[in-house]
Amino acid sequence: MAMWLTTDSEANELLEREPLALVIGMLLDQQITIEVAFLGPKKILDRIGSLDARTIAEYDPEKFAALCSTPPAIHRFPGAMAKRVQALCQGLVDEYDGSAEALWTAGNPNGAEVLKRLKALPGYGDVKAQIFLALLGKQRGLKATGWQKAAGEFGKKNTYLSVADITDQASLLEVRAYKKQMKAAAKAAKA
Repeated sequence: MAMWLTTDSEANELLEREPLALVIGMLLDQQITIEVAFLGPKKILDRIGSLDARTIAEYDPEKFAALCSTPPAIHRFPGAMAKRVQALCQGLVDEYDGSAEALWTAGNPNGAEVLKRLKALPGYGDVKAQIFLALLGKQRGLKATGWQKAAGEFGKKNTYLSVADITDQASLLEVRAYKKQMKAAAKAAKA
């Protein structure tokens, strides 16, 4: 089954074949719709002609921010996210010779180690790292021992909690409904 996180088939194919696209898409997945976030890597590829961590890390920061801000922008906050994307790519260059896939393959890590590596990425906190780990396990065939436990609630089967559970339009709507319910519960708790 091909990855389905945008309504653009070319962007979905890019997410499927290019690990860096998936890592960047997850980074962008905050304060915008899932479809826009995961379309961001294709916009970057289309604008600079490459989705290579080293190329992005070394790109002139002002020019990269301008490209990320060009409508349609890669994010609601394109300048800030351009910096985060470059920092993420620099981290991959420094730690994994530019290979995003090495995050979950280098040294045959277990789930806890993959989670630790993801949490060390610029722009990835605890929850984002757990969701991405669940995405790897549920949709990319990650075999790391203990990934479900490390992914916490997001690693559970037959749920609709996050992008890890989205495989089509119907599951996207299920995830949206869950997120709406969580926001309502949080708002009610504050009141």
